[in-house]
Formats: sequence, C-alpha cells, structure tokens
Amino acid sequence: MFLNAQNSTAKQWEDLSCDRGDVQDLALKCLVCGQFHSTADHWKFMADMPSQPDDLIDDLLKMGAYNQQALDIADSISQADLQKALFLKMAGGGNAKRERLVNELIKQAGGLNEAFRAAFGHRSSEFFNDTIRNSRFTRRQFLRNVAIGAALVTLASCNGQQQASTTPPDKEPIDPANLEKTELKVAFLPITCASPIIMSDPLGFYQKHGLNVELQKYSSWSVVRDSAIAGELDAYHMLAPMPIAMTLGLGSTAFPVKLASIENNNGQGIAVANKHKGQINSAADFKGFTIGIPYDYSNHNLILRYYLASAGLNPDTDVKTIVLPPPDAIAKMATGQIDAFILPDNFTQRVVHDDIGFIHILTKDIWQGHPCCAFTASNAWIEEHPNTFRALNKAIIDGATYANKPENRKEIAAAIAPRQYLNQPVEVLEAVMTGKFTDGQGNNLDIPDRIKFDPYPWKSFATWISTQLVRWDYLPEEKANYQEIGEQIFLTDLARELAEELGANPPQELLRVEKLKFDELDPKQPQAYLKEQIDKFGV
Repeated sequence: MFLNAQNSTAKQWEDLSCDRGDVQDLALKCLVCGQFHSTADHWKFMADMPSQPDDLIDDLLKMGAYNQQALDIADSISQADLQKALFLKMAGGGNAKRERLVNELIKQAGGLNEAFRAAFGHRSSEFFNDTIRNSRFTRRQFLRNVAIGAALVTLASCNGQQQASTTPPDKEPIDPANLEKTELKVAFLPITCASPIIMSDPLGFYQKHGLNVELQKYSSWSVVRDSAIAGELDAYHMLAPMPIAMTLGLGSTAFPVKLASIENNNGQGIAVANKHKGQINSAADFKGFTIGIPYDYSNHNLILRYYLASAGLNPDTDVKTIVLPPPDAIAKMATGQIDAFILPDNFTQRVVHDDIGFIHILTKDIWQGHPCCAFTASNAWIEEHPNTFRALNKAIIDGATYANKPENRKEIAAAIAPRQYLNQPVEVLEAVMTGKFTDGQGNNLDIPDRIKFDPYPWKSFATWISTQLVRWDYLPEEKANYQEIGEQIFLTDLARELAEELGANPPQELLRVEKLKFDELDPKQPQAYLKEQIDKFGV
C-alpha cells in the first residue's frame, strides 16, 4: 500500500516538475526522498497529505491505486476467507511446508479466531470485525484492516519463531541419508482421482517425508504404461486394474507392478450429452450409444459393463465403447462424436459447467466405496529403492488421509486447479470435492461422499476386478488365481503399517464383502459370484 502511495506521490512530483519547465534543471535533490525538488517543497507537499489511514486510502482510491477489480474482490471476499488467506500468506511466507504447519496449528488452536487470540490477545478480533459491503467506507475500512493485520502478523512472525523447525513436534525429522534417492519423477493424469499425488507437491507432503518430486503430466493411460515399462519414471498414478493387467501381461508385455495405496474412491460418473436430456432413465436407454471410457483396464470400463449388463445390454454388441484420453472427452461430446462417457467427476461436472451434458449417475451409486486410481511402482524399482518407496508411499497415504477430511476439500481444490496440475476452474473442482453440485438436470445435490480418499487397498478390490476381467474376456479364466492376484499385487499390509505410523486407524482385515447395486461379492467365493452374474444377467 505504502509503495503504491510512494509511486503516486512521485508521479505528482513529476507532473509538478514538468509544470515548472526548466526550473527542474536547477532543483537540488531532496534530502528526504531523493527526488529532484527542494526539501522545503517536499515538506510543503507532505503537509497537504492526509494523516489518517481512512483518508489516505480514500486518496489512493481517487488516484487509482486500487482498480475496480480489486474493489470488487474486497466487496465479495468473506471475513473468514480474508483472515485465513492473510494469516497463511504472512505467516507462511510463501513456503508451502510452512503454510501447511500454520494450517495444522490453526486446527490445534480450535480455529483461526483462537489462533489470532493466541497471537495477539483478546483485541485481535478488532482488526477483522468489519462486514464487507458495497460502500466506499467499508472498502476503505477493509483495506485499512488488511494493512494493519498484515503488519501485525509480520511482527508476530518476526518474534524469533520464524527460524523454528517446521517439522511437527510429534514427528522425527526425515533423514534423507537413509533414502536411496530423493529426486523423483512421478506420473499423473489431470483428474481429481490423482489428488493425493498432486496436492502432496504444493501442500508439502513430499517435502515432509524428505523427497523432491517432479510431477509429470500425461494425457492417456497407455502412455503412462509405456513410460513405466521404458523406465522413464520412478512411480505412477494408475487406474486400480492396471497393475493387475500389467503384471499378468494383459494388453502389453508382462511388467510386474505393485499397487501400494488407493488414491481415491468413488469420484466418477456417467455423463450424457444434452441432446438426450429427458430420455435417459436407466441403463437400458443407452442401447445404440457411443460411450467414451478412459482405458480398457479401468474400473470405468468394468463398472460401465456391469451397469449395462444389469439392464440386459451386451456391452460388446449393444453399445460402442471407445477409449479416449480424459481431456478429449469434453470436445468429443460437444461435437457429437460421443453420446456419453464414464470418467472422473471433474469431467462429468465440467460438461454441466459448460452446458454440454448432464450427469446420469454417480459410480458410487453402482458400487459404493469402489477404488478408482492408485499409487503404484514397479517391482524392480521397489527392490532397488526400498526406503525411498516406503517414504513416497507414506507421503501419499499422508496426503490421502488429509484429503479424506471434508474440511480440507476446498483447500485441495484450489491447490490442484492451476495449469500445471488439472487446469480446471476451481468451482468445478469444489463441486466434486465438497459434493455440493448441480447435475445439469435442474437438481442441486449435496452428496459428501461423491469422492473419498481412503488409501487402504482392500484385497477384495482385486478380487472384484479380476472376476470382471474374466467375465469380459480380458483375462483367461485359467490365469485367474484370485487369491494370488490380491496377495502378490496389493500391498495392503504395508499400507496399514504406514497409516498406523502416521497416527491413523486403518482396518486390520484384508478382505471385505463388496456391496454393489445389483449384487454382493463374497471375496472368498469369486467363482460362484461370477457364475451367478452370468446366470442372472445372461452376459
């Protein structure tokens, strides 16, 4: 603020000097500000400057130091948002790790008001108690309080605590010397399913666990698979069925991969083009559709097939499915190349946001709590970097646990929205993360578990996936050793151990009954489940 005032003052002196013509050449440098005018003139000019903060800001408004957009923001921002943003900016100093610690301290204090009281005493609320309205006075008061609050927080952060360690007191600092490698390359696709992998960069979870991760954005799963096999990456964001398919050599050369932890549950949906609005009431109405899926070896494909078959449709003959990179789905629906798609919810919500389509059903209503994406790494890389793998998996489990708390969802939406990550409007991501959204059919919905981030990799997930790979002829039945697939590929015990080290309370069981819309899977009887499906639905 005062820099802007100084620049404005300098501009007025420049205008004044120009009016004097050649007098400027004879002026001496001012002893106060260093400009070319007399010191006496400086004090004469300053005598007319307002001395009260409100009046000073009023003059700054008149001089255009604050543009209309800034004032509109001042009008619309909430008091709580202002407090938190200011506190984090000043106390965090632009350091993501430090900001995360400040967030944790706010929680421990019982909220931001309590944290301010702890820092400034009982008068703290006086600095932020103005309601933001549309009058010039309240905007002025708002700007004044920003200045005062910023100064106070700056002083608070300079009281000798700024150099303190940002490591939480109950955690031992990570010793990078114990890690085989600290500079890592991890793949991701720009979807909300990747939230734990993505947010762990800007929110500091990788740094917390001694790692420097370079996130590499990919557009399609086949490219991630090929880059993994080529050894171009250290670890990967993958669809939950991909480690099974790659390890068993389905669709590519066999390449053993471990599923270390789950990145997200639910969080997908079936979206339909607006031209079909009012015509889609059940899966039976999809007959003849062209439907986009992200990958053959995806739960999107398997859940879609399960849903269509429940209505008597054969997914291989009654509809046409095409594999398309998720970022291409919006354009293909807008141009009429596809009738529907099943993809992560940032795309199902985006078609609503862009008035291209509507949400028919969320996948949580087909299989509640289902896995979508996972954190994975190759067997060979894990064997070569056991400590690094453990630290990386722990960082992502830490991030997923943080993401699973509803109160953190808006923060995460903002963290993953920028161009280098999802490149999506924050309001679209908030709709997915908070579960407060419109479906494009005139309904305003509030579904808190629209997406979840439970990192625990139930081995029964592997069982259901394997039964469906057999059902749709992706996996030969003779290779479907259901128990062995889960035991060899899903690192459930390690995920539990790391979660417990982080203070979480993960399940102790390895398997659970998976409850779907039309049936239940007993993971101890996969063959019976598969036979029952085929007998019941005919496919």
